[in-house]
Amino acid sequence: MQAQGNEGIGGSVIAGTVLLSVGYAVLRYHIAGDVLWGEFSMFILNKGLCLAAFILLAFNFALGPARNLGLPVPDKWLAARKAFGMTGFLLILIHTLISFMLFSTAYYGKFFSPDGTLTPVASLSMLAGVLGFVVLWAYNLSFQTKLSEDVAFIAFITSRRFLIYALTLGGLHLLFMGYSGWLNPSGWHGGLPPISLVAFVVFVIGYTLNLLGRE
Repeated sequence: MQAQGNEGIGGSVIAGTVLLSVGYAVLRYHIAGDVLWGEFSMFILNKGLCLAAFILLAFNFALGPARNLGLPVPDKWLAARKAFGMTGFLLILIHTLISFMLFSTAYYGKFFSPDGTLTPVASLSMLAGVLGFVVLWAYNLSFQTKLSEDVAFIAFITSRRFLIYALTLGGLHLLFMGYSGWLNPSGWHGGLPPISLVAFVVFVIGYTLNLLGRE
């Protein structure tokens, strides 16, 4: 019964996170902005899923350290951390696949130079994103294979240093991707912060909690 209760809590938190994140994307780009509704199924949904992924991964990485710091983290949320992490990883996978499909001057014009090549900042953002994805993939895969029996390897991949590296790569991806828009509040749709900025704030909070509270 306890396990079922934890699964129920985890599922509710995940569903709520996804709905709120996608809802924010719809509010910012379709309602407050001028993006056509025909772009929802790929372009806008992709942004919402990316935000949800960062929130869930922050839950996975930061809830334990937050409890160590004395913050009131419910036991059921702690027990659901694996579900948060796995779902966050799957959403990152979906985000990566959709982004590759959409990656063109039509959607991401600021990432391309006049000659069609990536700008230096875009290259750094993509590199950090790819490396971050690989780190998350290795982290999740390690618990699903015989590597889970390697005590030394599991101790390394769940260590504070490894998790900080993973968080840093994700944060760098967001920073290089969106910082130019963050510095121009007058261009924010309806005065609403860009999704990349919201996700970066989540990253900073999760990073700080992990840095201060991980034993």
